[in-house]
Amino acid sequence: MAKKASASEQARTRYQQGIIRRYYEHRETLMLQKLGDLVGDLYLAEGKARGRLWERVATALKNLSVSPERIRHLVESDNPAYLANLLQELQSGGPKT
Repeated sequence: MAKKASASEQARTRYQQGIIRRYYEHRETLMLQKLGDLVGDLYLAEGKARGRLWERVATALKNLSVSPERIRHLVESDNPAYLANLLQELQSGGPKT
């Protein structure tokens, strides 16, 4: 039986559907790249900007299915070196817990 397309899928062109599909296929790679950028930014940031960066880090880690306890520990530590270590671990295919 054919799957019925939702109204939003019907409104998208084939090209747009392809872009969306590729985004979700490569989401993990995109999140890892984003985390790499955020690590560098965290080393340079101070004050409120640093807090906002940690919020973005937490969101990216959540999208990568890292455990909430580990995310909380990283954010509370406010140490970019810990995040860099986790990023290296995730890039090598290590555990997410």
